[in-house]
Amino acid sequence: MGLLGDAFVYLCAAVIAVPIANRLGLGSVLGYLIAGVVIGPILGIVGKETADVQHFAEFGVVMMLFLVGLELRPAILWKMRQQLIGLGGLQVVGTTAVFTGIGYLFGLSWQSAVALGMILALSSTAIVLQTLNEKGWMKTQGGQSSFSVLLTQDIAVIPMLAVLPLLAAGNGIGHDEAHGSDSHGDAAAHGGEALASLPGWAQALIILAVIAAIIIAGRHLLRPVFRFIAEARLREIFTATALLLVIGIALLMDFVGLSPALGTFLAGVVLSDSDYRHELEADIEPFKGLLLGLFFLTVGAGIDFGLLFGAPLTIFGLAVGLLSVKFALLFALGTIFKLKGADRWLFALGLAQAGEFAFVLFGFAAGSGVLETGILQTMTLVVAISMVLTPALFIFYEKVVAPRAVATSDREPDKIDSRGRVVVAGMGRFGQIVSRMLLTSGYDVVILDHDPQTIDNLSRIGIRTFYGDATRPDLLHGAGLEDADLFIAAVDDRDKQTLMVEHVAKTYPRVKILARARDRHHVYELENAGAHYAEREVFEGALALGRRAFTELGRHPFRARTKAQEFRHHDLAMLDDLRANYNDGGVDTSYIDAMRAHSDTLFEIMRVDRGDERHERTERGWNPPPKGDATL
Repeated sequence: MGLLGDAFVYLCAAVIAVPIANRLGLGSVLGYLIAGVVIGPILGIVGKETADVQHFAEFGVVMMLFLVGLELRPAILWKMRQQLIGLGGLQVVGTTAVFTGIGYLFGLSWQSAVALGMILALSSTAIVLQTLNEKGWMKTQGGQSSFSVLLTQDIAVIPMLAVLPLLAAGNGIGHDEAHGSDSHGDAAAHGGEALASLPGWAQALIILAVIAAIIIAGRHLLRPVFRFIAEARLREIFTATALLLVIGIALLMDFVGLSPALGTFLAGVVLSDSDYRHELEADIEPFKGLLLGLFFLTVGAGIDFGLLFGAPLTIFGLAVGLLSVKFALLFALGTIFKLKGADRWLFALGLAQAGEFAFVLFGFAAGSGVLETGILQTMTLVVAISMVLTPALFIFYEKVVAPRAVATSDREPDKIDSRGRVVVAGMGRFGQIVSRMLLTSGYDVVILDHDPQTIDNLSRIGIRTFYGDATRPDLLHGAGLEDADLFIAAVDDRDKQTLMVEHVAKTYPRVKILARARDRHHVYELENAGAHYAEREVFEGALALGRRAFTELGRHPFRARTKAQEFRHHDLAMLDDLRANYNDGGVDTSYIDAMRAHSDTLFEIMRVDRGDERHERTERGWNPPPKGDATL
């Protein structure tokens, strides 16, 4: 099968598997891995070319580090120095030491044990960063800590590449024996041979000069170049320039024997405050996504099921052991560096696998003669399986750990020693606005929230908030809900919000319930659960912005106000009319038909006075509304 045939197979597998995996909540990474297993070991459509494609696809990791660098200004990196050196450094050194000891106990020479320990200390930058960004966890403390460790690991690849040949010198494994029939032997032709004949001090000077050249060129040369290219107003040339930059830096770093990912990361950091940062991101992102997807496909397609089925207990036992040991070490490091609750679990579960750089280092180790062929074949499969299992660990975190993080928090719920006519559950963006309106108007309000940071911030401005999970019946009872007149449900989690409303409606039937809803369907769910009134969280804000958009487009403020009122009245009428067509299982044909009919009516309503727009700027302002007017 030729190049076009291979490309068709890989793309077809991705297009079919990834949307299905996302629909099932498995994530895109697991979708790619499963697709690779199907077209490779199961159906045998792809095979021998997988290793070559994987070397090409690894360039997706290089592009990803460039994009990560674009998001990080040098000042941010300086603020992260404690995590990079402390947390990241301890992870690499500690994990290497533990796996070195385990390898030595299993009969490896100390040189081979150290080599294997260094390689297994690395985690998958591609899988972890892709998942953190996809799930929106990158900004959490656990996500930031994971990124710090991954960045330290990528930097640590450089000394690892330098140490592996030194370990091989006294290992006693013949070069031919190490090479054997290993599929990664070709990877030994790693960059840096051009400097091999130079003394160590000369190599170090050249490497430092290359890094300095990247930084200086990024700050003083690349910006004028991008400005010149941008003035040509040819999008494809700007894209070509961005790719030329990334590929050129990768080649330069590989030439001197350094990690291409590190070089492109440095270039990204240097360009992070450039005027063309967003344009570079937009141009590189599609290539990065496709290449990373291709990389995950090749990992799945490259699994040797013959070796796996020959010793399944051994292979899976080693993979599970690898995940378990790294999880324990990472969990301990998270505790030392004061990660708590869900953040500590995210950090430990997310980095427990081995990484894609292991395949590169295994090839380098094969060429250097530091690891035997049998060990390389077995551990390559173990690394691949650990990566395949990683999405399942993220699913476990998302479905099991995260929902219970509040309930299992080390902090005990506060003792609620006040009572009020109103109880508010949840102090996010929505709950804070409602609470401030009531408090400043003189009402006694009891406020509940489960985020310690939010509670501390509110206490600084004089808003007393009690810590605890508002979905717990005992906490609601302790808040004096049986004596309250009004309960405002403003919890972020949609499902918890609905269950909480249902509990309050059944247990405290006298209390009026006002609830925050995510969308129209959530309004219906909350009403069915017992809410007396549900407000969509973004509806009124979006309506106000739409009204402002009318005025910016030239409509008179009075006309803009009228149009906003007409839209609001129609949407509320549609909310009432569609209620009869909605059911808990979703929407059916009758719902869609009713939705279309209302949409057609809205077009007619909003376009009635469209021909008068040219006169609107000259109309006089309107008089204040009469007393008692409660319109928008």
